[in-house]
Amino acid sequence: MAEGRGYTVTPADMAGLDPFLGRVGYFAGLAAIIALLIFVASWRRHIDAMVPRSTGARLVSGGLIAAAGALTLGYGWRGALANYLGPESGMYGEDGLFVYYMLTDFGAYISWTAAIAAALGVAWMAFFERKVSRVLGGFSALFGVGTLGAILVTGVPGLPGVCMPFWLTVTGVWLAVGRSRAVTASSRSSAAAAMAQ
Repeated sequence: MAEGRGYTVTPADMAGLDPFLGRVGYFAGLAAIIALLIFVASWRRHIDAMVPRSTGARLVSGGLIAAAGALTLGYGWRGALANYLGPESGMYGEDGLFVYYMLTDFGAYISWTAAIAAALGVAWMAFFERKVSRVLGGFSALFGVGTLGAILVTGVPGLPGVCMPFWLTVTGVWLAVGRSRAVTASSRSSAAAAMAQ
């Protein structure tokens, strides 16, 4: 019995699951993955190209690509469960479906773990390479180190799924509208190239 909850999760807990809501969650996850990959493509075009020798910049794109790959699995399991509870119901027994049910419990949360590397990459760019704002670097370091520390203290592997989407949202907005050194320099070089044509 789960301590403090008064019950143990069993296959019977799947009885109230709505396949439609599972599909909505799956498609929302797909949209998030595509948005994440668009962010990475933009990062590579504007930032990686401007700082080709930056370790931090490579860590950002690598961490986010790894997160996108893991998120594809995390949300894919959710979509599969919705499918097997809906249009393809009866294909698997209760125990088989329960495996998918358990994978969806933390699957999409654990998948954000690699984004911690991306946050630490931004911090590295700020403090060691001086390519982005130190305030953004401090914010990124706080989330990267803080999330790792929270996982270490609590033992909860799904914490990145709570913390890292918030970090990525703030960082994306910051880079889009802020005055970060890397973004400003990239914009200047793009404008100069456009004027030269």
